[in-house]
Amino acid sequence: MNWIFGIGLSCLAALNIATATPLVERSGSDLHKRCTYGADARDCWGDYDLSTDYYNEVPDTGVTREYWLELRNITAAPDGVERMVLSVNGTVPGPTLYADWGDNVVIHVTNSLQNNGTGVHWHGIRQNYTNPMDGVPSITQCPIAPGSSHTYRWRATQYGSTWYHSHFGLQAWEGVLGGIIINGPSTANYDEDLGMMFLNDWSHQTVDEQYMAAQLTGPPKQDNGLINGTNTYNTGGSRWSGTFTAGKRYRIRLVNAAVESHWKFTIDGHNMTVMANDLVPIVPFTTEILRIGMGQRYDIIVTASGDADTNYWLRAVPQTTCSENRNAADIRGIIRYSSASTTEDPTTSAYDAMSDDDCDDMDMSLLVPYLSKSVTLSSGETEDDDLAITNNKVNGLFKWYIGGTTMAVEWADPTLLQVWNNETTWESQSGVIELDTADEWVYFVIETAQGIPHPIHLHGHDFFILAQGTGTYSSSDVTLQTDNPPRRDTAMLPLSGYLVIAFQTDNPGAWLMHCHIGFHTSEGFALQFVERKDEISALLEPTYDNFNETCADWTAYATADDIVADDSGV
Repeated sequence: MNWIFGIGLSCLAALNIATATPLVERSGSDLHKRCTYGADARDCWGDYDLSTDYYNEVPDTGVTREYWLELRNITAAPDGVERMVLSVNGTVPGPTLYADWGDNVVIHVTNSLQNNGTGVHWHGIRQNYTNPMDGVPSITQCPIAPGSSHTYRWRATQYGSTWYHSHFGLQAWEGVLGGIIINGPSTANYDEDLGMMFLNDWSHQTVDEQYMAAQLTGPPKQDNGLINGTNTYNTGGSRWSGTFTAGKRYRIRLVNAAVESHWKFTIDGHNMTVMANDLVPIVPFTTEILRIGMGQRYDIIVTASGDADTNYWLRAVPQTTCSENRNAADIRGIIRYSSASTTEDPTTSAYDAMSDDDCDDMDMSLLVPYLSKSVTLSSGETEDDDLAITNNKVNGLFKWYIGGTTMAVEWADPTLLQVWNNETTWESQSGVIELDTADEWVYFVIETAQGIPHPIHLHGHDFFILAQGTGTYSSSDVTLQTDNPPRRDTAMLPLSGYLVIAFQTDNPGAWLMHCHIGFHTSEGFALQFVERKDEISALLEPTYDNFNETCADWTAYATADDIVADDSGV
């Protein structure tokens, strides 16, 4: 099956990475240990290792990790300029959630925001047979009303680094985000784990204020960028800093959590060993500069090979091909060596290639999954559906279209509720593509004729990247890579180019696919795959009471306050 998409309080809070201690419950016995996991043996994990097919086999740890998250408005000054932000447990980014590969994870989310519904998406978590836990209002749930709570339950079937964020309006870029670390094996060894590193663009207006302008004139210019929630601006703010000890190897878990900025990331004078993209372990490769698109994650290892008496700049440079930033040259952190000054700024210089500006992915040839998998496509297949992705103005406001439709879905009538009620004559603005056959390989050609790149993110699956390039896609001219191609959940559609992806219909549910530029999603750049529809109601049944209560609370709130959506609903 094939498709073508063408584009023709009141208190000042410190913004930092917070951690939360979960309630941990165990049942059964611990994993047997056939290997000892450690700094020089990161490739094994109990009776499992990197060769374990984690899509089909997962450790049975008997552990449940339980977290409580509260979303609320606070006032903060991440770069020295005070403004309102939306926080998780009082910080931006919010607490990092930890689990081991195979654990069950339970998260209770309480909405204490002012005048905002919400829903939290666990970005990249496959949600294997747990689609109702994906956290997307209008698709898998109703929004959580102010004053209400909602519980999410899922299993950590993958391992590595990812993040959670609101999937309601533009809340993710107002501060409703945080890290997820799932401990497991890795394809390279290291001594210390420095945890999550979020790269955010930042405005001194709220993103919702920017959205009004974005609908009229296109994406606005950002004021600054943040590294783990902090940076300087003019004479205010402070820089992120970390300390290296010469000779040690450090793991850093990078997330591009920007609303519209594609980053080049580097540390002056150092190489990076890249060992995972998104939640997929890869054969390690070394680079001086890492390109990272919106929604993407990379796990890197940096060996402290620099001068022990020197401090070094860590740089995140937004690419002007994609977006504009008033402080593009000064989004920096500091790596301080343990023998160097603890107060002086570095004097190091960036690699020459940092001056090259582009919004491309890392080359496909570098992103080789360690666990090899191949795509099976039937002989003689052709692309027989052309769903054009275009942009246009409606009543003077920008909208993005897929196949002539811009997504507009209803908070109070999510897709799963429609399936539960057997109301599946889909409205065109729902953007539904049904995939009814189990375990079928499907692939999609996504194209743009415009000079605008887009990060394409799919929920519920890792997709296989069969081709990626500039120009017009032609099946007679482009050879699809089906033997262990790159595998991830977010990839760049190049400007004036194409992206060909494939996945297997092995996970029933309603799964969103969308551009991860926040403004574009709100302007309708999204569709959904209703996969194996006849199996979905059975997935919802065990948690239907929680689902129904959330919808009832939302309906009561929205009716009383006359709440009306002004975006796509996702």
